[in-house]
Amino acid sequence: MQRYRISVVIEKDADGYFAFCPELQGCYTQGDSYEEVLENIRDAIRIHIEDRREDREDIPHTEAISLTSLEVAV
Repeated sequence: MQRYRISVVIEKDADGYFAFCPELQGCYTQGDSYEEVLENIRDAIRIHIEDRREDREDIPHTEAISLTSLEVAV
C-alpha cells in the first residue's frame, strides 16, 4: 500500500464545512462538522487516487503549498 501526503484546505461557513485538495483538481467534499469533512475528504482523496491509478495517470506531488490571507480594499 502506497502512502500519499496531500494538501487539504478546509473552509467553514454558515452551512458547515467545505474541503478541497489543491493538487487534485475536482477533489472536494463537504460536511456538517470538522470531523465529518475530514472523513469525507479522506474518502474523496482515496477514490480520486484510485481512479487516477486505474487510468495510469500521474499522481501530482507538490513540495509545498502556502496558504495566506490578504486584506483587499475595494
